[in-house]
Amino acid sequence: MAGLGGAQGAVARALDALGAGAYLADERGSIVAVNARGEELLGRPASGLIGGDAHDLLHRNSRGEPMQRAQCRIRKSMLVGRTEQGADEWFERGDGTLLPVAWLATPCDIGMRPSATLVLFHPAGRAGRPARRKPSGQLSELERLALLAETTTLLTSTLDIDEALRRLIGLVVPRLADWAVIDLIDEQDDVWRFAVAHAEGGTVVFREDLQGPMPPVPQESSMPLSRALRGVASSLAGPQNYQGPPDSGVAVEQRRLFKATGMHAAVMVPLRSLHDVLGALTLGRADQPEQFTATDTALLEDIARRASLALENARLYQRQRKIAETMQRHLLPKLPRATDHGMAARYLPAPDASQVGGDWYDAFTLTDGATALVIGDVVGHDLDAAAGMAQLRSMLRAYALSQMKPPSKIVEWLDQAASDIAEVSMATLVFARMAQSDAGRCELSWTNAGHPPPLLITREGVARYLTEGHGVLLGVAPDQVRPDATAELPPGSTLLLYTDGLIESPGHGLDEGLSRLLRHAVSLVHRPLESFMDQLLARARPPDNDDDVALLAVRRAPGPSS
Repeated sequence: MAGLGGAQGAVARALDALGAGAYLADERGSIVAVNARGEELLGRPASGLIGGDAHDLLHRNSRGEPMQRAQCRIRKSMLVGRTEQGADEWFERGDGTLLPVAWLATPCDIGMRPSATLVLFHPAGRAGRPARRKPSGQLSELERLALLAETTTLLTSTLDIDEALRRLIGLVVPRLADWAVIDLIDEQDDVWRFAVAHAEGGTVVFREDLQGPMPPVPQESSMPLSRALRGVASSLAGPQNYQGPPDSGVAVEQRRLFKATGMHAAVMVPLRSLHDVLGALTLGRADQPEQFTATDTALLEDIARRASLALENARLYQRQRKIAETMQRHLLPKLPRATDHGMAARYLPAPDASQVGGDWYDAFTLTDGATALVIGDVVGHDLDAAAGMAQLRSMLRAYALSQMKPPSKIVEWLDQAASDIAEVSMATLVFARMAQSDAGRCELSWTNAGHPPPLLITREGVARYLTEGHGVLLGVAPDQVRPDATAELPPGSTLLLYTDGLIESPGHGLDEGLSRLLRHAVSLVHRPLESFMDQLLARARPPDNDDDVALLAVRRAPGPSS
């Protein structure tokens, strides 16, 4: 059974032994495996099936038209996780003919991934007549509304621009056309041909040789794409429009596009937001013989309006994230240098472009020569959280540099002032002071305001969490007296301060995350400090964590006899 290996070998062998065709789909409906009988019945190699959407690749009605997702019983079984069966479905084979099938779809837990569905099928009639697609102009009103609803749902459920545009292509190719071209205009008015996509054998193939930078938009050109990129109007076009002397570089690129793709007909519509032209969407037909009509243009304009809204929202989110990340990175300090210890820090933003956190670290030399260490996390994932982080950092520095007081007193003042000055609802932090004692020992004193405990690892690999000195979060009880704690940092030891993005994971307890971090830190402590930090981030951070992460580590120099 192609697509499975390792622990699933026994399952694969069992399915290949069945007389029926079988494919396994993940929770999104993408095919992750198909058996040899399935390849034979479908007339498609596994490489042409695995990774593709099962519904888009295979499921057709009796006329060979793409089936609406809402009407597909197999897809419904995948979504609700319920066993279903039937004998009234059609699969499209690799040669374009239809295969009537009897089928059974059932949830399947083989330890490979959540919500997997196994689909078994066998011929229920005689394959033969070719699948055909109804031209979009012949779509019923219900089918048009279903397509527009699907467009809205798919495009507004992501804030990633590339993902949204690829979903858009998947909606219109091959349902409405053989080719889809997306041209984008950025904030500097540069034009970029984001995608040239073609339907081949049930999959979408991108022509990277036709993608890339484009000439500037000509302001006086009356050619179809130029008008769409200026937001003037939609246009029907064909290769004949670009046969004469080109009036701009855009026309030269369009002539090359029509020649390379073989499109005989195209429709080009602007992608417009309320304030700007974001680009243009082109659909083209080469294999499909139908010409585009005014009905096609109206449908595509409706799709383009929805796509433009999703694109503008994604751009706004990414712009906000860029502003917040820039502010965070500019506020993250240069670390002080010392002869008796080394220091390293890392900051990793959240994987989700819409999540901007308030994680931060700081380190600076106090007026008495001691070193101040700070790690903190402002509650929230937006620009306000990043701004609140900046306010707390500045206030904490001001108190610490002007008042030679224990860490607990500094944080008490910060908590009281933050409720009136900083726009922060709640925050966690550890504020520590590292200094040499009269006896030549390195002593750490700290207070903890609701933050994960620092981790201390000796040169010999003995580790413990510094759980003392723990108090409530900032913003909860500003008048509460806070505790201090002290510990010695032995020669060659490593002190690690971190935020919760390194240890928290959905569905797993905090103790599990702390245990995982300790094990990895101990195994890596022999490495140089920079390598220690990089490897610890790579190993300890849970793959399903959607938070940002800040790390600050201090390593004492080895003693004279080490």
